[in-house]
This record gives sequence, C-alpha cells and structure tokens, in this order.
Amino acid sequence: MGRAGGADAHQQPDQQGMCVAGLDAALTIRQANQEFFRQFSGSSEELCGRSIRDVVHPSVQQPLMRQFSHLLEGKHQRFVTPVIAVRPGGESAFTVPLTAIAVSGGLPGTNAVLVMMPTAKGTEETRVVTKRKKVLSAMDARILEGIAAGISTIPLSSRLFLSPHGVEYHVTCLLRKLKVRNRTALVSRAYSMGVLKIGTWPPEVVDDFVK
Repeated sequence: MGRAGGADAHQQPDQQGMCVAGLDAALTIRQANQEFFRQFSGSSEELCGRSIRDVVHPSVQQPLMRQFSHLLEGKHQRFVTPVIAVRPGGESAFTVPLTAIAVSGGLPGTNAVLVMMPTAKGTEETRVVTKRKKVLSAMDARILEGIAAGISTIPLSSRLFLSPHGVEYHVTCLLRKLKVRNRTALVSRAYSMGVLKIGTWPPEVVDDFVK
C-alpha cells in the first residue's frame, strides 16, 4: 500500500491476537503480518498474490464481495461482518468478525483495503464442509433450494417436473445425507455447514458441493 496505507504490514510489529492484511483494489493480498500467516498456515510466498476469496468459505463469498465492492466504490469507509475463514487445503474453518477499512492514496478514490481479523485461538472450529465435497446431485440441490424457500411438495414437484413421490424420495435422501430428521433441521444444517449461500435470496446451493 506504500506510504498512503502506513508502513508495510511486513514491517509492522505483530498485533497480538489480530491478523492484518493489505489488499489492492483487485482484493489481492499484497502484505500481511506474521499473525495472518500463522493463522492461515502459509508463508508470504504462498499467500501474497492470492485473492482474499481464497481464505473464506464459498458460502460467504458472495455477500462479502458485495460489501468489498461498496467499499471500493466509496459507499462506505469501513464494514464489519462475520465470515467463515478457511485455512488453505480446507482442513479447518472458523467463524471470526472481519473488519475492512478503505485506504486512499494521493489519487481520488480507494486504492487499497486494510483487513483485520482476530485469531481463532481458543474458539470453536466451525462445522462446515471445508473440502468442497460433491455431496449433492443437481436435483438434490434444486430440491434443497426449494425447501429453503418454503416451497411445499406439490408446487416443488411441478416446478422440477417430478412426481410428489419423487420429491419425497430426494427429501429423504437429503435428510439422510445431512443427518437430520425434518425439513426445518435440514435447512438449518445446510446453512450451518455452508452448503447454502449466506445472504442470498432465493436460496442457492454453493456450486462446489454439486456433483
């Protein structure tokens, strides 16, 4: 970020318990402190040059990118939002608040973003599907989206050109796959696992989990 964004994050003393990264206008990680590298189990060579999207779960990427867009357009100077952060390799995930602050240089407009997240030490790991498993068929995904939107069996069968029995068969398979007993729990589990995108209506399954 140069002098406009303060000293390089590499040169800053680590803020204990806080991950700090500097992004360019394309939301690429350019600089970060050692706490950030430790948190995401990577080196500067591995993480710098990658998009901030790469360290958040796909279920939260769409609303997060929308907030970043508003920041870069000058609609806001900062925002704070909870995100599901994912370590490279998808081995684990954790929920933390992310703070983003617009940084302006000598030219008009925002040309960098400062991102801060507390470390996840001592916090419970988030039970989401972190390895992008292809857990659903295309029809399973459409039915899950319909259930999440509150559509009952008969209109859902008409929309998907299935018999009501066919819809119920897929619902039973979904209940078994997500290990829940009813439709309400199914939707709740799907959101908590990151299978359904957060902040999107009508509900939409994350493509990564569809076969």
